[in-house]
This record gives sequence, structure tokens and C-alpha cells, in this order.
Amino acid sequence: MAGAAPDGSQFDAHLFDSKMTELLNAEGQEFFTSYDEAYDTFDAMELKEKLLRGIYSYAIQQRGIVPFCKGLDMIQQAQSGTGETATFCSGVLQQLDYELLDCQALVLAPTRELAQQIEKVMGALGDYLKVKVHACVGGTGVREDQRILSSGVHVVVGTPGRVFDMLRRQSLRPDHIKMFVLDEADEMLSRGFKDQIYDIFQLLPPKIQVGVFSATMPPEALEITRKFMNKPVRILVKRDELTLEGIKQFYVNVEKEEWKPSHSVIFVNTRRKVDLLTDQMQSRDHTVSATHGDMDQNTRDIIMHEFRTGSSRVLITTDLLARGIDVQQVSLVINYDLPTQPENYLHRIGRSGRFGRKGVAINFATKDDERMLSDIQRFYNVVIEELPANVADLL
Repeated sequence: MAGAAPDGSQFDAHLFDSKMTELLNAEGQEFFTSYDEAYDTFDAMELKEKLLRGIYSYAIQQRGIVPFCKGLDMIQQAQSGTGETATFCSGVLQQLDYELLDCQALVLAPTRELAQQIEKVMGALGDYLKVKVHACVGGTGVREDQRILSSGVHVVVGTPGRVFDMLRRQSLRPDHIKMFVLDEADEMLSRGFKDQIYDIFQLLPPKIQVGVFSATMPPEALEITRKFMNKPVRILVKRDELTLEGIKQFYVNVEKEEWKPSHSVIFVNTRRKVDLLTDQMQSRDHTVSATHGDMDQNTRDIIMHEFRTGSSRVLITTDLLARGIDVQQVSLVINYDLPTQPENYLHRIGRSGRFGRKGVAINFATKDDERMLSDIQRFYNVVIEELPANVADLL
């Protein structure tokens, strides 16, 4: 079973399973450990009472919290919208020494927006614990980061470049860091971030708990984790279980590129297309927001605030926001362009139907997109039907 892989080669649907077998049998030893203990309620997990108060005011999954709380290295693959961020945040918050105002947990994310979102989740869950969390991301003042870090924080969430800079300057002291988390690990361990992750890891204490979290976990990411994880607990969801329940998926046959409608559009593949569609929709008096990586951080923050508060109800963006951004009001995702990698499809449509809400994903597909549409359906073992006339009833 083949399809397009990220590097342009053919994607082998059996590659994941064969690589997993190689990892399990490498050097005659099992790399992963199993964790079968299950908990029906949060109360049974013996968590801090003030952490429970935070959890009960937040939508969160149960699986994965306890093994992380026990200090075990963990690889967790969980579908988007199931509270995976809140899972590792809970594990971190349970283990912090709140009397010690030094960084004890370092969380890395691939984008500024995701790092800032994690900071908010960590702060919300740890509100009753009085946790101090700081996001170290590019596009903000270095001196302000240094000032906040010197005043003392329990957790640092950040992007690799800024975090490494703070460690190198010794503004972020690693002495008390006992937890290291990679969110969206497939992206973090890709070619663009791999060297930075290694550089950061070299500066951390030798005995440190490592958590790796992602909605997709390609074999190459699993191989890399061997280098800095110790017998991790493996909580993986099979690919054919990765479709998002409650999200109906369709495609619209538009035959030609110029026939694609120019309203209610979200994901496109290029920054240039973001600008083009934004201009077209605004010229037709539609109120839309647009964001991509060329914009400065302050502009992106303002745009996301407009979208979250409802000042604008349509957001046009690239894959920059496909991962981890939790805008709970979104019920419709439109792939104006199909993603160039099957893995990104899951992250994109996971923006709708958050935490069990209803969601609809609509894909615009020209004849040139038929191959990728077919690859996506095979990759996730789903059927994407042509859009019915009563789509409004599904929202």
C-alpha cells in the first residue's frame, strides 16, 4: 500500500509496523515497557487535591496521566482533541515541588502559538497550586525572558531556539530540571529541529524523565527517541484508530483550481495563497483573519485574539496552526488545499470537534488531488465521501 511520503518517496503503509518490530527486537531487548494499569476515575489516581480541582474544571483524558506521574519515561500517541496537552501538564504539575522556585520541567513545542497554548493549559490546571509557568519563545524580548527566569519559575515552555539561547546564556539554569517533554514530537524530531533538541538535551541533568507526545508518531521519530529515553512506557494508538470520532469528512469536486469557492476557507499550503485568498474574500466584503509564519509575533497574537473572540469567524492559515492550537468554537475545517503530507491531515481536521463536539471537515479536491485524497483515506483507514446537500444539518 503506497502513497506520498514527506520526502517525496513512496509511503509504505506497512513501514510503521515493521519499524516498530525492529525497535522491539533491537539488540535482543525490548525497548518499550508496557503499562496496563487503568483508572476509571481521576479520584482513583491519588493526585494532589488542588490538581484535581484544576482537572475537574478542564476537559481532559485519563489515559497516560498516572505513568507520567510515577516518573516513567513515556511515548504517548493520542488523537487530536482528546486532551493530550492537559495529560502531560497534569503529570508535570503532580510532580513539582512548589516550595522550590526553580525550573523543574522543560516543555518544548515546534511553534510559538503552541508553546503559548501549553503555557495557558498548564496555568489553568495548576491555578489552585499557584504554579509559575513561563513561555520562552522567539519574537519576544530576550531581556524580559531573562528577568522572569531570574525571578523564579516552576515550568518553562518554549520553542527550541529561544530555550537553547536561555540555557546557553545560563539565564535558564538546568540544575533542578527533572522532566523534559516534547510536544508534537514528530515535528520536533524532524530534520529542522533534531539538532537543536540534541543540543538542549546535552545541557540537561543526566537523570531526567522524558515524555514524548504527538498525534502521529512516524518510525523515524521512534528511532530517535532511543537515544535519550530509558525503557519508556508506550501508549500508542493504531493508525486505523486515528480518525476523529464526531468529525464528518467530505470532499468537494471542483474540477478546476479557479472554480474553488472563496468563502469559509481555512487551510492552504502556501503563505502566498493565504494573502491571495484573504484579498479575494475581503474584496467581497467578507470579514476574515489570516496568519502565517512571515508575520511578527505581535500581529499573530492580535489575529488569534480576534478569531478566538469572534470578531472574525473565518481564519485563513497555513500548516503553522495545524498543530495544537485549541480554538474550541471551530466546528468546520476546510482544506482549500489538501495537505502535502498525510500526517498533517489529522492535525488540521483536529481543529474541529474539540473535546467531543461535533465537527465537519471539507476538502476541496481537483483532479490533481485525487492521489493525495486516496493516500489520506488509506493512511487513516477512512472513507471521505462527496459533500451532501444537507451539510448545514451536520454542524
